[in-house]
Amino acid sequence: MTPLPPPISFVVIVPVKPPARGKSRLDALPAGQRRKLAAAFALDTVAAARRTPRVEAVLVVTDDFRFAADLRDTGCEVIPDGVSDDLNATLRQAAAEAGRRWPGAVPVALCADLPCLTSDDLAIALDDVDGPAFVRDSAGTGTTMYAAPLAGFDPAFGVSSAALHLTHGAREIAPPVPTLRLDVDEPADLDHALALGVGAHTAQVWERQAR
Repeated sequence: MTPLPPPISFVVIVPVKPPARGKSRLDALPAGQRRKLAAAFALDTVAAARRTPRVEAVLVVTDDFRFAADLRDTGCEVIPDGVSDDLNATLRQAAAEAGRRWPGAVPVALCADLPCLTSDDLAIALDDVDGPAFVRDSAGTGTTMYAAPLAGFDPAFGVSSAALHLTHGAREIAPPVPTLRLDVDEPADLDHALALGVGAHTAQVWERQAR
């Protein structure tokens, strides 16, 4: 009997803006509260990714050296952002570094503002990865996750990224994964996330704010 090939493993790449500059569209909240929420969103996102089967490592890209220490404490690997004005170039550079550190693992770009994310939903999406693939956001036009083998890793995050990923030859992942689709940019997104259920870091920040 021919032995089965080993299961595909993944390295999840999470680009994180310095929390002080994150979530500017949540402008109804005080600046300090936005900063704390941005950090909590990222911590909950990487925590869910680290719990996901077949995720070999989580590689965070950030220029915030203080927050980088918090992320390392969770078990993530952290590198500085060498191309901070171009998200897709940042992701390609990080994917190349992931390929050097974890040869053979498929790089997966994941948004850092997914406070509802569960490892179950991420696992479902990764199980559906076979070549370049992406997950459309809940608004329908953006992207929350993009995966492709290193040789074909060609992310197209930005305006209308879902359509761009299709144009670049990526296949849309179809299974329902609501916690992976809900990136929080607007106040309505935050309300939806709180109703759906957020991770421990976001819940703690929000409870303190509500007091």
